[in-house]
Amino acid sequence: MKTLRHGFLRGVPAVMVLALPGICAAHVGADAGVHHDAMSALWSGFVHPFSGVDHWAAMVALGVWSATTARRVLVAPFVFTVMLIVGAMLGFMNAPMPVVEPMIACSVLVLGLLVAMRWQVPAWAAAVMAGVFALFHGVAHGIELAGPFQAFALAGMLVAALLLQSVGMVLGGWAPRHAPWLQRLGGAGLALFGAVLLGPFA
Repeated sequence: MKTLRHGFLRGVPAVMVLALPGICAAHVGADAGVHHDAMSALWSGFVHPFSGVDHWAAMVALGVWSATTARRVLVAPFVFTVMLIVGAMLGFMNAPMPVVEPMIACSVLVLGLLVAMRWQVPAWAAAVMAGVFALFHGVAHGIELAGPFQAFALAGMLVAALLLQSVGMVLGGWAPRHAPWLQRLGGAGLALFGAVLLGPFA
């Protein structure tokens, strides 16, 4: 009995690791795009970025990295927001877009490394990277939020995205002065999480 119990306990972490990508990339459900009115669509759009750790973690990380390393702090967040809209519109139209989930996982991995290492890149490179990642995040949101009130869902999603990036910029301004180790630890953890999400697609 004791051996069985120990074997079970040793197996739990492995099961959790295998289940992690599905849990953390989960969204609001199969009926996410069914909105009964404008207000419910607005709310669905707002909570959608919070429904998967891959989405909100990437947005917060982008804000942290922009605040700590970029000379032009708002360039990457601005481009990310614009391309998020473009991606969402493509998702609304159900446009064929390959490797959406792998690219979202890749964004978490790359942004985690950028935060942890505090790498600086030219503003144009930061804008291109943010735009590409945002396009795939937007497509994922758009596919699930499509519906008769999708414009309201898009507005709610944008509010959430701006909020998450703003939180990241606040953290990015605070951490280097008060807890620089926290930024490196958080970025490393995020990169590891991204690698776990990317694993099934490798």
